[in-house]
Amino acid sequence: MNNKPSVNFSKVIDLFCGIGGLTNGFIQEGFEVAAGYDIDETCRYAYENNNNSQFINKDVALIEAQEINTLFNEAKVKILVGCAPCQPFSSYNFKNEKTDKWFLLNQFARLIDETNPDIVSMENVSQLLNFKKAAIFTNFVNSLVAKGYHVSYKVVSCQYYGLPQNRKRLVLLASKKAVIELVPPTHSKDNFVTVKDTIYDLPPLAHGQQSKADNLHKCAKLNDLNLKRIRQSIPGGSWKDWDKELQLKCHTKESGQGYVSVYGRMNWDSPAPTITTQCYGLGNGRFGHPEQDRAISLREAALLQSFPKNYSFTAPNALVHTRVLGTHIGNAVPPLLGKIIAQSIKTHISQYYYD
Repeated sequence: MNNKPSVNFSKVIDLFCGIGGLTNGFIQEGFEVAAGYDIDETCRYAYENNNNSQFINKDVALIEAQEINTLFNEAKVKILVGCAPCQPFSSYNFKNEKTDKWFLLNQFARLIDETNPDIVSMENVSQLLNFKKAAIFTNFVNSLVAKGYHVSYKVVSCQYYGLPQNRKRLVLLASKKAVIELVPPTHSKDNFVTVKDTIYDLPPLAHGQQSKADNLHKCAKLNDLNLKRIRQSIPGGSWKDWDKELQLKCHTKESGQGYVSVYGRMNWDSPAPTITTQCYGLGNGRFGHPEQDRAISLREAALLQSFPKNYSFTAPNALVHTRVLGTHIGNAVPPLLGKIIAQSIKTHISQYYYD
């Protein structure tokens, strides 16, 4: 078999697709993605404009098996993938038994049960493995095993696959034929992709400024106090490097001693910290630019998430809503991780399926 799946050989459907990070990784590996589903209509432009696939704005609980099967059509290998939103599995919601978002992974399991795809992949936060009280992940795995799937899963440190970011994600792969193993890591501590490798060549910005050439290369304006703080910040350092009058009251308390990364600068020569939905804010983590006196821009965040430089997040001349795009970028599956998952599935297909 040709190692690159032909158009009609396999089809992918992406649940909880967001702006298309996972889809983009599969497309880079030559897969046809029939559609992406997401409840957030504001993701449509970025998803469809970059991925040559249709975006379906729909709550996963309302998706019926028939429409999934229609999209799969006559594909020989049917692949259902997705990343159920991770907010239900945050530290806060571990303690909050009344959260109504736990059912998303169960809805994913329902669709697997009803559509019987050949291959499944699920990506999520690594903390899901620790969520023992509801045993939601164990139930998800058990439901796959009961359907005859061979299941493997592991926590992936994405920097070992070339992501310029310290990001840990849980990746599950399942197949009716045999176990799917992730392709081996491509990087080590000696050659991690760094912040400098990724964003060094972008035009410099002052805080509050936006590039005329790229509406996503914009950063938040700092007040006078925060401007003083970042000017005293060193790459990889913390608020402990500031003069005492610049430190926050919470820093003087024992409970605040552990939050050393807030208001910090990134280090040029290391991967970035985990890019979050609030990565555009200086006080939300170590999101300060390594040398410019500002927080990183949305474009820099997207590049650190491995989105291609030409990935378009908004329509031409459209207003850039920082909070919305920050959420989109921070929540996305890094396309590079999507590509690694797709490569792993492609290797599996070459071994167990024939054109």
